[in-house]
Amino acid sequence: MKPRERFAINLRKARKKKGISQEELGFRCDLHRTEISLLERGGREPRLGTIVKLAGSLDTTPEQLCEGITWQPAKSKFQIKK
Repeated sequence: MKPRERFAINLRKARKKKGISQEELGFRCDLHRTEISLLERGGREPRLGTIVKLAGSLDTTPEQLCEGITWQPAKSKFQIKK
């Protein structure tokens, strides 16, 4: 699993918990619905500003949207928890 795929799972879960559509989330954070869809499918790696916008719009934190994603310096790779 790639970091963007884990982010996608976290984002989708947070949006559904909030009970809003992709379109509503896009409106709240000034992103197009297709961008939200790409992020939720793991088709695009989010930029820092996008993560902050999404977190604020979902009343969560960037850390929670990135939960399960860590970097292992000794191995020079990401560790993704399922």
